[in-house]
Amino acid sequence: MSLILGKREVARLEDVVKSELLDAGADHVMIIDIAGNVILEQGTVQVDDILSLAVLSAANFAATEQIAKLIGEEDFTLLFHKGDKRSIHFCRMGREHILLTLFNDSVSLGLIRLRAKNAIERMLPIMDGTEGKHRWPS
Repeated sequence: MSLILGKREVARLEDVVKSELLDAGADHVMIIDIAGNVILEQGTVQVDDILSLAVLSAANFAATEQIAKLIGEEDFTLLFHKGDKRSIHFCRMGREHILLTLFNDSVSLGLIRLRAKNAIERMLPIMDGTEGKHRWPS
């Protein structure tokens, strides 16, 4: 799948990330594709090697997809890793993209999960070009 985003679409995605995740206390948010390419990055965390983070995150998601198949599941749609200071929440956005949210222990996982779900619902129409378009009734 090809993804082409103009300035308007990128600005809309950034607005959604800010209002849904960053304003809720997330430290850093990325949207990557399943190959590990960075689509969008926003936040305050200084990541030394953002490209490696993106590629390893995509590989992590792909590995867990294969684990899911081994136990009879189609896929795991989200992953979560907890650290001492910072945690990371991974969530699938459609079939081609992954939303990564970094947050500290002052923010609850439940809030991140809720806000990530809301953000994805708002961002998918922007990314697939259907935002604001309504289908005619059949």
